[in-house]
Amino acid sequence: MHQEIKNHINDPAFLEKLYRKNKSEFKTAFIAVYPEIMDNIPAKIWHERLTYESNSISWGSKNDFLFVAVSAFLAGMIARIPFTFSISEDFFYPRNIAFIVFPFLTAFFVWKNKVAPKTIAIISAVTVACLIYINSLPEKETDVLILACLHLPVLLWILIGVAFSGNQPKNLSKRLDFLRFNGDLIVMSALLGIAAGILSGITFGLFALIDINIGKFFQENLVVFGLPAIPILATLLTQTNPQLVNKVSPIIAKIFSPAVLIMLVVYLGAIIFSGKNPYTDRDFLLLFNSLLVGVMALIFFSVAESAEKEKNSADFWILFFLSIVTIIVNGVALSAILFRIAEWGFTPNRMAVLGSNLLMLIHLLLIAAKLFKTVTRENEGIEVGKTIVRYMPVYFIWAAFVLFIFPLIFGFK
Repeated sequence: MHQEIKNHINDPAFLEKLYRKNKSEFKTAFIAVYPEIMDNIPAKIWHERLTYESNSISWGSKNDFLFVAVSAFLAGMIARIPFTFSISEDFFYPRNIAFIVFPFLTAFFVWKNKVAPKTIAIISAVTVACLIYINSLPEKETDVLILACLHLPVLLWILIGVAFSGNQPKNLSKRLDFLRFNGDLIVMSALLGIAAGILSGITFGLFALIDINIGKFFQENLVVFGLPAIPILATLLTQTNPQLVNKVSPIIAKIFSPAVLIMLVVYLGAIIFSGKNPYTDRDFLLLFNSLLVGVMALIFFSVAESAEKEKNSADFWILFFLSIVTIIVNGVALSAILFRIAEWGFTPNRMAVLGSNLLMLIHLLLIAAKLFKTVTRENEGIEVGKTIVRYMPVYFIWAAFVLFIFPLIFGFK
């Protein structure tokens, strides 16, 4: 696309068609080649168009806001089902918490991206099948049930990504944009959540002054409607006002990547002197794997934010060393899992963790290899991002395997 832009910079119709075909890829390519064509008048016009940022806040069109309002209301009604129909909260929420918000985010992107009917049918069928299946599992709390409930959100998250990609599910740039969206969504949701928390504290304090306890009413009504509304509203704001967080997410990634790298190195050293180890301490192993997942997520989002930077950027060196240290952490966790399987045999939990760690190790090795080529100037930073998003379907397949096949292998133990 870089060469096409340079060759047709004086052909407005061709460039407009190219832009509408893939806006995000066009913008990335244009900004990359702009220094070479910046003396061209049409190039200057396109540059202003692509880089212009409004200082005002947009709430989208009337239909956008109506969609969000209706979605937030319906999400709240779903969240309120245990209170409305006297269903056990312990039964309902573990199985259905992902269905409170994720399908509405999927529907938002299906609508905005004018997704093809065939894709809509597939997304709908998978969502309904998961909904029926997870609620048909036995009520008894077992390891297999817990694993199914933990892996279900991964499937529904991937469906959001499919809708986000519109009619280009194989477009790697779209997948990379989806990762960026997730980072922006987390930032915006956190800001809205902090504001909601402050408002809740003030509300409780004011009613406490007049000796009125609103705890139960607040939980069963305001909380169940307010919490699901946060990510839905945050999605609208990130899509209509990219200038709100598109500078915040890179800053957060830039600060936390080196901080986490230092923390991991110190932590690995401290383990040796602490007397704790994941081989014999199950709780420590669980914490170790949670740390691994968190660092993996940070690498994903950091790469997504850094993919368009110069390939000799110091950020890529930090990410390279972070990936190496994370591979070491993964290796320790993986060896601990294999040790526990050798000592005490196979269980659903051990098999799920073993599979997840193997998948993450392979992914980390691929990412580290691409990062090494990037820091040695053998390829562009965007290749690292593509390596991440190419692998995403593997997590979908694994999550589906744990959700649907584990019960057949292990029963409900």
